[in-house]
Formats: sequence, structure tokens, C-alpha cells
Amino acid sequence: MPPAPQSVIETRRHQMFPVLEPAEIERMRRFGKIRHYRAGEALLDVGKVAPGFTIILTGQVNVTQHDQSEHGRPIVTHEPGSFMGELAQLTGRPSLVDARAEDAVEALIIPPDQLRALLIAEAELGERIMRALILRRVGLLETGAGGPIIIGRAGNGDVLRLQGFLRRNGHPQQQLDPESDPCAKALIDRFQVDASQLPIVLCPGGQMLHNPTEAELARCIGLLNPIDPDRLYDVVIVGAGPAGLAAAVYAGSEGLSTLVIDCRAFGGQAGASARIENYLGFPTGISGMALMARAYNQAQKFGVEMAIPDEAVRLDGCDSGHGPLTLKLANNEYARTRSIVLATGARYRRLAVEDLESFEGTSVHYWASPLEAKLCTGEEVALVGAGNSAGQAAVYLASSVRKVWMLVRGANLADSMSRYLVDRITGLPNIEVLARTNVTGLEGHDGVLEAVRWRRRGAENETRQPLQHIFLFIGADPNTGWLAGTGIALDAKGFVLTGAADGTNRHALETNRRGVYAIGDVRSGSVKRVAAAVGEGAQVVAALHATLAATKDDQRELQTAS
Repeated sequence: MPPAPQSVIETRRHQMFPVLEPAEIERMRRFGKIRHYRAGEALLDVGKVAPGFTIILTGQVNVTQHDQSEHGRPIVTHEPGSFMGELAQLTGRPSLVDARAEDAVEALIIPPDQLRALLIAEAELGERIMRALILRRVGLLETGAGGPIIIGRAGNGDVLRLQGFLRRNGHPQQQLDPESDPCAKALIDRFQVDASQLPIVLCPGGQMLHNPTEAELARCIGLLNPIDPDRLYDVVIVGAGPAGLAAAVYAGSEGLSTLVIDCRAFGGQAGASARIENYLGFPTGISGMALMARAYNQAQKFGVEMAIPDEAVRLDGCDSGHGPLTLKLANNEYARTRSIVLATGARYRRLAVEDLESFEGTSVHYWASPLEAKLCTGEEVALVGAGNSAGQAAVYLASSVRKVWMLVRGANLADSMSRYLVDRITGLPNIEVLARTNVTGLEGHDGVLEAVRWRRRGAENETRQPLQHIFLFIGADPNTGWLAGTGIALDAKGFVLTGAADGTNRHALETNRRGVYAIGDVRSGSVKRVAAAVGEGAQVVAALHATLAATKDDQRELQTAS
């Protein structure tokens, strides 16, 4: 049996917990204030917003992982020269760990806005700190420390929904199954919860939620904060996929006040890719989640605000030609902005078979992540699709499942998939590709799939294969329905027209409405690749400056006229 993989705290401890030199601490003093703590006093409490990034000057501080016992599990003891914090301190979100002073402690407290300023002003030192913050979050993700506890049956659709949401947003979580875990049974008895009310979620701050929506859970754990209705942003970016995050990084780095909105999670469809091997600069490949998490953290380093999950439902002000635009959100909040970047990507296409909805969330999957792979370990699965996303998913799943039945509507994979993926799939003995094949039906009960039926083109009879999981990668449609009534021009398929595509002389990424841009997969004529989306995200920021300058000129003219 192969040895168990080592944790990040074992393999990269020296990077997770570096010790600062006295000269480095002196350079950092201008960003914070000195604070003193008594022995036993709390510096951090799980579920509460910390005062900031903390550098220990004198004394010792014990950091522990919050659990159900009276005593937390030790993580590290910080001594003079050490610093406390992880990614939560970069944005002012609630702490995921507890910290208590072992003895009298003197500390330098740097609030989030000053921490971001420090990371930029002190480049070499900032690099070491940022790496430590990221690795510490990775360590917390490994153990689930500080995150909410989801109590419900493993494989339940709502349990999987909540787990997937937290995982895709890079937030720790624990899942306890009352059918096998005595701790889960004890918690259910303590809170007097009926089995019909499961799943429940215990938030770090002590709140209990009954089968919450993603937005309710996000607010409970401090992942989603209210938007200031009186603030006027330079740019609001709708969509946090590769294009949206690239635009956010460049806008934030150039000092533009920026808000990013996404209704699910950062990363978009790229975040679902098990491994991207043709992205510039990563010769050994990188998972989509890892690449997108880096971009997400990078944007926050430059002060970009994130509203996830939050959904744009209406855009007002497009017809005025000047003045601010107003974005209405699904939770009845509003965001005011001088410009809008549409990076909404596309929605997954759904298979046109009866009873599909009853199996979604439990047996029908649109992502192939470690969460889904764990559900299917050792089983046979079906995968529908022939694009790069389908190929990456098939290769990833083949490493943990017994067999992948790959159902392809076209004549072969080479017509729609990169050569390196075709070669890899051909070389894997547990992937069988069935060309010219369509799914004809799903069978099962109570949301659990039992069999998939398909028919090869020209064949008289169906094939019925006993399977409990099917993965769908059959393309996507543009996510532009919410733009109805704005006057923004769309092509025949619903993609947003920009620049010369609608006969105007506007910037190549600007729509027919002033100050409204479209980038990435949602833009008509765009190249549907991660690298192309990132390029458009960078390009659009240069165009934004001209719009913002014109908008400010308009405001000055209006003020003069009045």
C-alpha cells in the first residue's frame, strides 16, 4: 500500500511559518499599530473578524483548530518574529482559527487595507507573506478547520450542493454523516433536529441553518457582505471566470475601484477543468481551480471587492449615454458604477432526456472535481461530450473509476478536441469512446440513477448500461437572458455583439451601449479558450480608461450647466 500523502504543513512548513528579521519588522511598523494582550487573552476567535494581520513582537501565541471539543487542536505556536494570518485577513473576513496569548504579548496589528498596501510596497517581503497566507489556507482546506459543518447523508443532493459551493470558493468545510458518524448523531440530538430537516449547517459563529441556499450560507460564514449602495465604482465586472478575473486584476492594479459579481463561484467553467496543459507558462499543467484561485487571490491583493454568490438581474442607465449605470442584484441590492464589463460566460447545456432534473445534484454532474470523483471511485460512469473540457474530465476520472463510457455525438474526437487530449484518451484502457452515439434515457428512483440508455446512430436497438453517475460536457449557451430590455445588441445565438461586429466605430470590446463592454465566452466571435479570455480581460482595462475619462468630463459639464 502506498504511503499516505503528506500534508502541506509537513512538506512546506518553513514557507507557511517564516520568521521575520528585525529590520523587516521595522519596515512594516508604518503600516500598523502596537497592541498588547494579557496572558490567556484571545487574539483571534473562529467566526469573528480579526483586527488584522498580526506580527508577534514579544511573547507567545498558541493557534488552534476549532473543533467540537473544549480544547482546540494545536496548529502552531507563534513566537517573536512570527506573524498570524491567512487569506481571511487579506479581505477582513472572519477568522478560521482560534489564537490565545500564552503569556503577555506585544503585537503589531496591520488592518486589511494596510496589509494590501504593504504587499505592494514591499515586493520581496510581500511575496513571502502572500505565499504563507495562501499555504495556510491550503492547510485549513486539508483539514476543514474553521469552516462550517454540514450534517447530512453523504451523497445527498443538497449536501453535495453545499460542499461543492464551499470547495469551489476555496473555503474549508466538514461533512458529517449521521448514519455513520457518532459526532453527527450527538449534534442532531443536541439541536433536536428531525431527520427530515437534514441537511443542517453549523456555522463557525454558532448559527444553525436548515438546508440553506448558497447565498444564505455565504452570508452566515462572512463570505458575502452587503454592497454599499452609495458607492460609485469605476467598474463592475459581472462574472468571475478567467476573463472577469483577468479584468479585475488589471483594473485593481491600476487603481480602479472594482467590484466583481458572480452567481456561483470564482473560476467559471475553467475552474472545473481537472488539468489545463496548454496554458502558457505551465509546461507540467495546472488544475483549473488552482489557476483560478491564484487569479482570485491576486485580484483581492489589489483591493478588488468580491460579491459571490450574487446574481445580476437587471442593468439600468444604458440608454442615457452618460451618467452612472445601476446594476440590480437578485437579493434586491444595487451597485452603481461608471462602467460595466460583461464576463458572464455561458450556462451549461442540459441533456434533452426525460427526468433529468430528478437526478441532477446526485447522479448527473456538470463538473469533474475531487468531490465527484470520490463519489464514483471504483465504478463505471458515462461522460457525454467531445470538447476539451470533456477530454480533461475523462482523463481525470479515469484515474479513479473502473471505466469511462465516453459518448460522442460526432464521428470522432479529433474534430473538436486538442490532439494531446485525443492521444491521452486513446492510450487509456479504461476509456471507451462511442462515436455517433446519443443518450436516449435515464432510469432510477428517488434521485438515484440506476442505468443510462443510449443508441448509436443507425442501430436498431438501445444499449442499457447499469450506471449510477453521468457527466455532461455538451457545451453551453450564452448567459445573456438578464440583459433583455437594455438595448444591448446580441447576435442570433444570444452572444453579445461588440465593436465593429455591430457596425459601430467603438472599441473592439465595447457594446453598442456606451460604457458597457463584453469579454470572454459571452462575446460574439470570441475564441473559447482560457488564454483568449485572459487576454480580453487585460485588453478591456485599457479601453475602460477612455470611458472613465469621458464620463468624468460629462459630469463636469453637467455640474457647470446646473
